Formats: sequence, structure tokens, C-alpha cells
Amino acid sequence: MNHLLTGAELRPINDSALVVQLGKEPSPMVHEGVMYFSTLLEENPFHGFIECVPAYLNVTVYYNPYLVYQSQSFHTIVSPFEIVCNYIKYLLHQLADQKRFTGSKIVIPVLYGNEYGPDLDYVAQYNKLSIEDVVRIHTEKEYLVYMIGFAPGFPFIGGMSKQIATPRKSTPRLAIAPGSVGIAGEQTGVYPLETPGGWQIIGRTPIKLFLSEQVPPSLLKAGDTIQFLSISHKEYQQYEQGGRKNE
Repeated sequence: MNHLLTGAELRPINDSALVVQLGKEPSPMVHEGVMYFSTLLEENPFHGFIECVPAYLNVTVYYNPYLVYQSQSFHTIVSPFEIVCNYIKYLLHQLADQKRFTGSKIVIPVLYGNEYGPDLDYVAQYNKLSIEDVVRIHTEKEYLVYMIGFAPGFPFIGGMSKQIATPRKSTPRLAIAPGSVGIAGEQTGVYPLETPGGWQIIGRTPIKLFLSEQVPPSLLKAGDTIQFLSISHKEYQQYEQGGRKNE
């Protein structure tokens, strides 16, 4: 981990943002480095820091260049980008082994098939499996949330079995219901809001992944682990009515 962090590559995006590149291929180790660095920076911000946004292989750092420039205590002309880079390098070398990032484990109940999962049959046929096998494979392991994006609260999830990998639809749907659980290639994900999309929809969760009035509004965050749980139609209705809550 220490080698991963101290070997990070830094490059500018514009005059108020830079990217900290921590790997070339997605992996749990690279993801841990991404989340570890994000946590360090948020807990040890520099003057002018705005926010950092973790992704699969890197972290984008946004800052106010005017405030960053004001913070320097020397007279040599140094750009805000160089000032932020020097601070980030210092932070990585000084703090790289102090603590580790840990996310939360979230159980997401899903009603698979029928009108809630209209593409479940296709996924089973494409992979020469039974519907029961697809559900079993989809629910038998934990998944890692690599990042949140595309739509508010939408999790990009890693770790799905290749046994149920299925290509996207050739023609996307114009509207996919909130809570829809889908497969696209070797990825699975959950639509938190109604949006267009081309994923193969295999089920739906009654759990609300994004509520704008709450803080934070997204149930999931990068670094969390997800366990899907198959539920009945009656249990789905109980969740919707508030009789059951996510655990």
C-alpha cells in the first residue's frame, strides 16, 4: 500500500483541479488506495481545498487557486498546482501507513424477475443457466462499490461473476424504474432514479438509494460492500410500506 501511494502520478486538469492517479487496472488494492488517499485528504485538507472525487483508478482534487496561492509562506513564484502537488506528496509520505479506510456493508433486498426484472429470462438464456441459478450467483457474494456516478447515487460495482455477464441492450429503454437492478457486461448496478438505460434489468429493490432531503443523500458510497438478498413479493411490499428496513 505504501508503494502504491508514494508512487502516485499527479497531473493537472485545469487551473483549479488535478488528478492523483493510483493505478492502471481496477483492483481491490488500487481501490483501497483510492479510498485511503481520499480519506487522508478529507481529514487533512490544505488551505483552498474544495473536495475530492474518487473513481476507479484515481482521485480528482478540486481547489480554489486564489486561496491556495495565498497560503504559501515564501516569496518564490510557485503555481497553485505545484503548491497542491507538494502538499499531496508530503501527505502521502507522512501518513501512508497510519490507518486504513473501511466502508460499510449494505444489504440490498431484491425482488427478481417478472415485471420487476423483465430481462432475467434473457440473462438466464444467454448464459445457458436457469433463472434460479442466475439469482443464486447474483446473491451469493459481496460486491465492492468502486465509485458513485452516471446519476446521483448510482453505484459502479465490481466483482460480479462472469457466469452471468450479459451485454447491454442494443436499444436502451427510455425509462428505467428507480431501484432497478441490472447487468451490463461484467458489471451489476442499481438505478437510484428513473433514467434511460441499456442494462439488462433482472430485479428491483424497494430500498431508496438516493434521497435528496437526507444528508448524505446517497445510501451508498465508494468503498462500501453490497450483499444482494432475494425477497418475495410480500416482503417487497413490507419494505415499501415501511414495515421492514435495510440492515
